[in-house]
Amino acid sequence: MKKLVLASCSPFRQELLKKLQIPFDSVSPKLDESPNKNETAIELVERLAIQKAKAGAAHIKDSEILIIGSDQVAVIDGKIIGKPLTEEKAVMQLKSASGKSITFYTGLCVLDKKTFKITSSVEPFTVHFRVLNDHQIKSYVEKEQPLWCAGSFKCEGLGIALFEKLEGNDPNTLIGLPLIRLVDMLKQHGLDIL
Repeated sequence: MKKLVLASCSPFRQELLKKLQIPFDSVSPKLDESPNKNETAIELVERLAIQKAKAGAAHIKDSEILIIGSDQVAVIDGKIIGKPLTEEKAVMQLKSASGKSITFYTGLCVLDKKTFKITSSVEPFTVHFRVLNDHQIKSYVEKEQPLWCAGSFKCEGLGIALFEKLEGNDPNTLIGLPLIRLVDMLKQHGLDIL
């Protein structure tokens, strides 16, 4: 069986991948995640997922591996938003999301280091936010500190209280790793996890 490597240091993605009950290693791909000029959200996350998988492959000497790359952004009012990194930006992001529908795009890539075969896709997921007041937003940010999460929330935690409805094929997509699609992609690379 080929070894599996997750090209991500995200504890959220690592926890999701553990659900598949297959052993894997993690490497931290270091790359500039800035969007290119005129690049759409879909183009950005697919490009970054592929670049992360390639960067992960460069860290590993063994050729019998499959490397998983993933990246995610949110789009509010046609504008790409990423991780807030500060409480102030998290509050601003949530204020702009209040009462709106936001689409998250998660890029996913599986790269076979031996054959250089690359499979990639972009999975959308839409979140419908409740109308939130300033107190609710500040309280949420203080309690959960979602500073490293695109869109400023953790849906696997208290963030679920921010939503009216979720729409998508796989709730794992919202956390950053679309497992249903990943299982299909791994199978295309000869790894059937069952």
